[in-house]
Amino acid sequence: MEERDEKLIGKWIKKDETLKHCIEQHQEYEKRLEEFNRQIYLSPEESMERKRIQKLKLAIRDKIQLILSEHRGDHNSLRTHRSHPL
Repeated sequence: MEERDEKLIGKWIKKDETLKHCIEQHQEYEKRLEEFNRQIYLSPEESMERKRIQKLKLAIRDKIQLILSEHRGDHNSLRTHRSHPL
């Protein structure tokens, strides 16, 4: 994440429950992916789960970026994060 995003997150995480939840979820996905990455071999089921978590992590990152965009005052998105749940 860019430094400006990290600063914005630091500013808004205590004020925006949606942002806080998304950051926590992103961290949880990252933790789970690290666990898979430490394994030498993944079963087919584990590989599928790893791919699923990767997709979820990307989706939540997109949502975080949308929230940050709103906090920056970017008006190039027609949707708001509050009306676009994951």
